[in-house]
Amino acid sequence: MICYNMLSSGHNQKPMRQLRIVLLVSLFASFMSHAGTDFPRPKELQVDVDFWVRIYSQVDTNSGLIHDAWNLGAVYEEIDLPTPAISKVREHRVRQAVERYRHALYQLGSGKRSNLTATERVALKAWPPGTSNARFRQAAEDLRFQLGQSDRFKAGLIRSGLWRDHIRRTLAEFGLPAELDVLPHVESSFNPGAYSRVAAAGMWQFMPGTAKAYMRVDHIVDERLDPFESTRGAARHLKLNYATLGTWPLALTAYNHGAGGMKRAAEAMATKDIATLVRKYRGPSFGFASRNFYVSFLAALEVDRNAGKYFGSVSLAKPVDYDIAEVPDYMPADQVAALLGTTAAGLREHNPALLDTVWRGEKWVPRGYRLRFPRAQLPGSLAGLFANAPSGARFAYQKPDVMHRIAAGDTLSGIANRYGVSVKELMALNGLRNHLIRAGQTLRLPGKVGAVSERAVASVPAATQTGVYIVQSGDSIWGIAKRFNLTQAQLLAANDDLSRKKALHPGDRLRLPAGLEGRGVETYVIRPGDSLWAIARRFNLTEKQLLSWNDLDDKHVIVPGDRLRVASAD
Repeated sequence: MICYNMLSSGHNQKPMRQLRIVLLVSLFASFMSHAGTDFPRPKELQVDVDFWVRIYSQVDTNSGLIHDAWNLGAVYEEIDLPTPAISKVREHRVRQAVERYRHALYQLGSGKRSNLTATERVALKAWPPGTSNARFRQAAEDLRFQLGQSDRFKAGLIRSGLWRDHIRRTLAEFGLPAELDVLPHVESSFNPGAYSRVAAAGMWQFMPGTAKAYMRVDHIVDERLDPFESTRGAARHLKLNYATLGTWPLALTAYNHGAGGMKRAAEAMATKDIATLVRKYRGPSFGFASRNFYVSFLAALEVDRNAGKYFGSVSLAKPVDYDIAEVPDYMPADQVAALLGTTAAGLREHNPALLDTVWRGEKWVPRGYRLRFPRAQLPGSLAGLFANAPSGARFAYQKPDVMHRIAAGDTLSGIANRYGVSVKELMALNGLRNHLIRAGQTLRLPGKVGAVSERAVASVPAATQTGVYIVQSGDSIWGIAKRFNLTQAQLLAANDDLSRKKALHPGDRLRLPAGLEGRGVETYVIRPGDSLWAIARRFNLTEKQLLSWNDLDDKHVIVPGDRLRVASAD
């Protein structure tokens, strides 16, 4: 600014204009030199980026590369795989190729350099002249196969048009770089229904534990599968990663490895330089996926931003113009679909976060759920249609969960047989990764188990607000009161023969006080590992508020499956 004012004060305007232009050009050049510094591409990692560009743009899912896990410049062979995909045949072909190169590398590691087989010549050529025998022996142990992704990348590129505008608006809202809009290429190829072998889900591939800090994930709604809600969660998570780690290469790698893991890595190596960490850090869980997360992101950015160069002309899908409204009461999915003039399948297509329990009728579409439906297909506005819904389609509270408290000697298969359900159903509904259960835990059962008792409670419309609840195995007075947003005193007052110390038995019938149950107060289902302090902090409450709203004292022991009120009844 000082230089500009000095230049403006003279009499000869032409030289000043020329100098002004020089300054502007200099400033622009300076800006451009810093424009890409959010996502630097270190020359030491260029070979890695090139590898992933090849995977994303040249090698499809019917082929793959045999390569070194640490030196991505050492690619031995591109092998074709049988189509249609037969996993055992594919695995056999990959194993054969890997073993062939392993033998060749061990031969080179023994010092062999003449009379080489064709495979040995290829292996030797993949490494620089003068590579030591020890390095070849190590390479024999570091062989890896990478399946191609070019067809999936192109399909994801087309699909990305459905949500690209929303993603960019969300990134801008959170003050994040626009380049982050390509991250779903790396995670899921922009597939909102993607599931990984380790339980990550959705377009942004959130793990359940991470996702619960940003969105709703339970047996009724899993917002990881909603491309709109999960995008907001991803933006919040990325912003937190950046605030914790200070650079985008580390923040992005933390998306895979965890912010804590990347902080430990940077401290262990005394640097935040991504090239140093990728090349030299040997943390116990810093494996191939973590090491390659940032370079694969850079490759995805390159291919996405230059799609015409790699794929020719590509037309992106058009975004859907949605009408959005909160569901005013608990409503059966089929009745919501009928109200909108569509089928349950048509409604589900645009609301993937609603899980099978809703579509099977075991649970209702939750009150407050932000429902989406194409505006062009609606007979009116969503809000107007909901306002005119018949009272028989609107309920004051959700169908209650049916719970089983695990006793000593119980097994998962035994519990499944007792209730006529599959072990797979039980595991999915309770987020179990294996068959290990312990006495005292509670298991949520599929809604069909309690269909008779549910009808006694759930068939009561919101306009009536009265009901009866049939006690289930594992129920407590406190737990039932919380389920229906009541205090224990209210529940006891409505049942003259009931006291706080009375034992409940499955099949007992409890009256729910008219006009009090189901008033829409937000509740939270306690999960293993929860504490009152942690729950209070999660919902921005004091522990005193949480105790007061739930009729508890500070000695109360919380149990997974119980419900806590986390909003005032006012």
